Amino acid sequence: VLVRPSYVLGGRAMQIVSNEERLRHYLQTAVEVNVDSPVLVDRYIMGKELEVDAICDGKEVFIPGIMEHVERTGIHSGDSISVYPTFSVSQQAKEKIIDYTVKLGLRIGIVGLYNIQFILDADDEVYVIEVNPRSSRTVPFLSKSTGVQMAHIATQVILGRSLREQGITEVYGREKERWYVKAPAFSFAKIRGMDSYLSPEMKSTGEAIGYDDKLTRALYKALQATGMKVSNYGTLFVTIADRDKATALPLVRRFYDLGFNIEATTGTAEFLRGHGIRTRTRRKLSEGSTEIIDALRQGHVNYVMNTIDINQHNTRLDGYEIRRTAVENNVTVFTALETVKVLLDVLEEITLRVSTIDAK
Repeated sequence: VLVRPSYVLGGRAMQIVSNEERLRHYLQTAVEVNVDSPVLVDRYIMGKELEVDAICDGKEVFIPGIMEHVERTGIHSGDSISVYPTFSVSQQAKEKIIDYTVKLGLRIGIVGLYNIQFILDADDEVYVIEVNPRSSRTVPFLSKSTGVQMAHIATQVILGRSLREQGITEVYGREKERWYVKAPAFSFAKIRGMDSYLSPEMKSTGEAIGYDDKLTRALYKALQATGMKVSNYGTLFVTIADRDKATALPLVRRFYDLGFNIEATTGTAEFLRGHGIRTRTRRKLSEGSTEIIDALRQGHVNYVMNTIDINQHNTRLDGYEIRRTAVENNVTVFTALETVKVLLDVLEEITLRVSTIDAK
């Protein structure tokens, strides 16, 4: 389930909990629980997250565009890479999102800007996460991407000038043919003790935009602009929770095929070697070794790929030390496998491949 205080900004004190023991611990330690401060408990649905910013004048609704997040649900929207237009959503799902946005805006009685976050599950079912009857952080991004002056239009609406009076008669704006990507920027290195593991609690401190005719190039520009070191060679260090190993395997193999050296903690290294990937084993702190920390400090690692099992305390402590050391030494850390996949799309695009002569 997803637990959170009844009123929250930036995902503060939001957590995904997977068993009753952790739920009890959260209720006892994370928040004040009383009649005035209830805690909301939602079913956690794994799926794609989508977002719209819309304008309602009380009678009609205008939706300039739909944005799709790269990262799965459970990572705060402000910490996700956001792409306009959508890149993997069916027309049927988009029509349902438009329909829900119109109905919610009108029935809630919004006059001005509002933002809705949606989940699209594996069966193409659309769920509403929340409706925010206000401007959101994505309004500047969507305004730049679509060319729609959303703040100006919404202000006119609030002052009593309807959408139709402003010449807007369509519900959904025509999608652009270019790709626009909003990538989060983080300040983990400047905030002592801050964990870089992404969660429902927002941790980014800024964002950057990249746009291009090709999605991979737009992603590359956005990632570069956030200050991320985008390197297409070097060493990848991997430590992955058991439940994520099957998903991570093809991603690690893509790094391997690009020529990266692969290093991993004991369990992950055995798994990767069992699937034909040459991997160097690095022992963890809980195994009495500092070699992972030393390698990060000495600049031998380009990327860290790390996911955790929230129920295993030892792996959480080891992971925290690895992530913290990586951040302090300017090594890029990935805790969401979806982000790794788009990085690989970028690396494969910018890497010069040398192939043998083909007689065909």
